[in-house]
Amino acid sequence: VQLQASGGGLVQPGDSLRLSCATSGFTLDDYAIAWFRQAPGKEREGVSCISKHDGSTYFADSVKGRFTISRDNPTNTVYLQMTSLKPEDTGVYYCAAARVFCSEYGSWYNYWGQGTQVTVSS
Repeated sequence: VQLQASGGGLVQPGDSLRLSCATSGFTLDDYAIAWFRQAPGKEREGVSCISKHDGSTYFADSVKGRFTISRDNPTNTVYLQMTSLKPEDTGVYYCAAARVFCSEYGSWYNYWGQGTQVTVSS
């Protein structure tokens, strides 16, 4: 099982980025997939999640209205579209897979990818 996050970079406030989580070794639709982030000196926090099967989506209050999450089952990829980025969105973003359902708690997830750095700065 592998998850590989990509798409991070250095952007200015107000810019957009799309992160990708490429998965392999399992059937994507059988797992809830989440994005977490961790800023320097802060605890990891859940950003967004998309449920298995019905594709229900969840977002942290801090990103609601700015981020969207989607999944493309044929390519086994989950995307996090981030718009109107703010400096406080800076951090390392991780994708994770859970066999059961979405949760804000990282311990709930069975598999994790390596992170991709997002830096929002002028």
